Amino acid sequence: MEEPRKHQISLRGASAKEISRDALLEKVSQERENRNYARRAASAAIFIQRVWRSCNVTRKVAIKLQEEWESFVKNQAELMTGNLISSSVLRPFIFFIACLSIRRRKILARESNCMQTCFKILLESINSTDSRKNFCSLAVGTTEERRTLTYQAQKLISLCSFVLAQCDTSCGGSQDLVGLTSLALRLVVVLTDLKSWKIVSDDNIGNADATVKNLVCFMGSYKGGLYVSMRRYISKLDVCFSPKVKNVVQTDDKFLITASAISLAIRPFSLTTFDTTCPGQFDVHSAVEQYCLFLLTIPWLTQRLPAVLLPALKHKSILSPCLQSLLISRDKIVGKMSEIDQSDMDCSLKAIPQVGWALSNVICLASGSENDFLDSGMLNQGLEYASYVHVVTILADKLLEWLHNVGGNEKGNQNLEGNNEAHVEPVSAVMQESETACGSLKTSYMDLFRPVCQQWHLKKLLSLSERSAHTDEAKILPPNNLECLGNLELLDIAYFYSYMLRIFAAFNPMVGPLTVLNMLSFTPGFLGNLWGVLESSIFHGNSHTIGDSYHGTNKISGKKKEGIDKKLKQANKDGVNKWVNVLQKFTGKSQTEVDFADSVDDHLVDDDSFDVWDIEPLRHGPQGISKDMSCLLHLFCATYSHLLLVLDDIEFYEKQVPFTLEQQRRIASVLNTIVYNGLACSVGHQNGSFMDSAIRCLHLIYERDCRHQFCPPVLWLSPARRSRPPIAVAARTHEVLSANIRPEDATVVHSTGSVITSMPHVFPFEERVQMFREFINMDKVSRKMAGEVAGPGSRSVEIVIRRGHIVEDGFRQLNSLGSRLKSSIHVSFVSECGLPEAGLDYGGLSKEFLTDISKEAFAPEYGLFSQTSTSDRLLIPNAAARYLENGIQMIEFLGRVVGKALYEGILLDYSFSHVFVQKLLGRYSFLDELSTLDPELYRNLITMMVILRSSV
Repeated sequence: MEEPRKHQISLRGASAKEISRDALLEKVSQERENRNYARRAASAAIFIQRVWRSCNVTRKVAIKLQEEWESFVKNQAELMTGNLISSSVLRPFIFFIACLSIRRRKILARESNCMQTCFKILLESINSTDSRKNFCSLAVGTTEERRTLTYQAQKLISLCSFVLAQCDTSCGGSQDLVGLTSLALRLVVVLTDLKSWKIVSDDNIGNADATVKNLVCFMGSYKGGLYVSMRRYISKLDVCFSPKVKNVVQTDDKFLITASAISLAIRPFSLTTFDTTCPGQFDVHSAVEQYCLFLLTIPWLTQRLPAVLLPALKHKSILSPCLQSLLISRDKIVGKMSEIDQSDMDCSLKAIPQVGWALSNVICLASGSENDFLDSGMLNQGLEYASYVHVVTILADKLLEWLHNVGGNEKGNQNLEGNNEAHVEPVSAVMQESETACGSLKTSYMDLFRPVCQQWHLKKLLSLSERSAHTDEAKILPPNNLECLGNLELLDIAYFYSYMLRIFAAFNPMVGPLTVLNMLSFTPGFLGNLWGVLESSIFHGNSHTIGDSYHGTNKISGKKKEGIDKKLKQANKDGVNKWVNVLQKFTGKSQTEVDFADSVDDHLVDDDSFDVWDIEPLRHGPQGISKDMSCLLHLFCATYSHLLLVLDDIEFYEKQVPFTLEQQRRIASVLNTIVYNGLACSVGHQNGSFMDSAIRCLHLIYERDCRHQFCPPVLWLSPARRSRPPIAVAARTHEVLSANIRPEDATVVHSTGSVITSMPHVFPFEERVQMFREFINMDKVSRKMAGEVAGPGSRSVEIVIRRGHIVEDGFRQLNSLGSRLKSSIHVSFVSECGLPEAGLDYGGLSKEFLTDISKEAFAPEYGLFSQTSTSDRLLIPNAAARYLENGIQMIEFLGRVVGKALYEGILLDYSFSHVFVQKLLGRYSFLDELSTLDPELYRNLITMMVILRSSV
């Protein structure tokens, strides 16, 4: 039996198969859409035909009008009056030029001749003293005449702006267009300058002045199109990069065009009165906004213009309104900067965003340079320096935000530390050429920031901040607060140079912020001022607590001293102390130094002595401090770490410059606390640059303390006293995280693993040794699980060593093993007579082999290593080893021998120079460490430094 049919609609027998309701509805809907589409297509076709016909008719009318106009001008040239010019010359001229040139965005030769003829007629008329012949006499006539003149003059201004945009002075074949542009701008200059009107008298000056101001306001509006046209024109000018050339030299017509354009661009500023208390008034003054949008964003603006014109752009009456407008309407203007049409711009210039060019141009216009026509090496006189600093900070922040959004080189911040290498992948020749061009562009771009690298620039800002600073207490204010635009605080300067460091690091990866750091480090008083603000904010004016506590930590009671001695005696008996001795030998540390620095037990020292070095306001890391504090600390760490590289021990310890030893201890405690707590939590990308600078500065201070102690041992241990994990947990966590970290998490560092690698000094030395042994045990377990160690004696390395050639045989048989060197080594010795020595290797022979090979290879007579001239006789690589056969490879092999000894727990009784150990660890060696290598050379260098300083 057939199933009952549902929702079937009969088509009255027209179809053999009935259609369902849903299918019918869909078919009807589709047909309806097709009919609507056909209807819209027909309407669009009719509209296009109508527009085309209209344009065609308009074009024919315009051509006819042009022919009649040319005939009229030729016959009536000597009988022109003001009214005749308005009605019979300008009215048809404006119509056919708009149809034939402006709409097509192109100027043909015929239209160019018409424009020149019209502009000459108008200039001759305006220069006439006869009121009947003067076109401007309409401005003092009836209301209708004034309205007509204003309308026609505005159309002329728009036309002249269009001509300026089409002008290209770099093209040799556009001399006619250059002459036309010069004539057009001359006309606009005359129209907008009341002094050029010959018919003005005391009776009609009011109406004439109102008309001129109306024209100037129109010229400064978006409808006038002047600033957009100026952008296109100036962008085509040549760029002068050579510092030896004063600036671009232009011919008379080209210079006249550029000078007239600059004069017109700044003319609306004379009519604008800025009132910062009424932000709503700024909506009327679009000239300043357009100036910021279309002129300040031109690449290399100051390098394209003649030097004699730059003072006009740098004048406070021009630059100050721009700075105020950028401060008050920052989001609006910066947002519009990103929307500027860049279709006419060279593709290579798009590597820098518009806000980046605005930043560089503001710096160049506000600061002098060696290329300036006027005095160089100074900030503009009368400029609102606080506004300048705030604007640069805002634009720099937007530039760095753009870099982050487009995946910009924030890894360039690593160059702030100068010790990271970027991985370079193979690229095609085209990509390499593109990257080379981009790198050249960025280098030229960073040259525009040269003024901020000069010491006079910082000194000027510091002197201004001192004037406005409060004597009772340093205030930390946000840099963009409109209530304090007139005040320049030290925090504003800190924001300024903090952003400069990041910009230099991102755009100049080869050199990085070296020039800025040099200037900041050696500017007298800058670091002291920075630390003064930080110290008062962190310690709240309590300047004696830490110093008193340091002396108190050295006054341990006799009972506690006895307890420490007992603890040390007991430690000498356990297995850990053996590894302490091993690492002491390799690093060249004495037992006394390590005992004093690292053997202090948490339970034997007062809790207060730990708490005083664990700074409470910083216990939450960078996330727990304000943005202002983070900025100050970032700039301080970057600058002070740079200074520490060249600061010798005489200045640091004896002269105590730039800080006293008590201040150094406080700085160390601040950095130690914030770095540990920053690493104890996941630190994201936003704090990465700050943490890099803080870690580097902390390392440099800690290394100085290791060489010549000025901090108590508990200072370095105090932040981790309560939260330090057990040794086994710390080691295993570090190993797991290092193996499983994902690429997208590379900018997030984890607590335990980062603390172990970045600041291991928070663990006592004995714990570090235990952690080292734990790492080795974990590695052995992992190798066993991987099948590399299946059982006793499996996969062992069998070697045969001749007693008289122990180094050569060991090098030949072990150097190429790689990771297999971790396996057991079974040694068979051959006597000097060539006979195998009896005996089985159960560990003793391999230990004897490692001891003997290191003894022979490290001996100065062998030539691979030499001893320092100091009494310690520490080992350093011999420079002459490169001339020995396989000399460099032998030194690398000895490194593997030392690693094997550490891996197997074998003590090698040799001490390396501290400079050599620092080099192995990738750390910086101070000048004073030269005394451990060559005391005589060190004394001579210090003597020369003293002589040079005394002569300055």
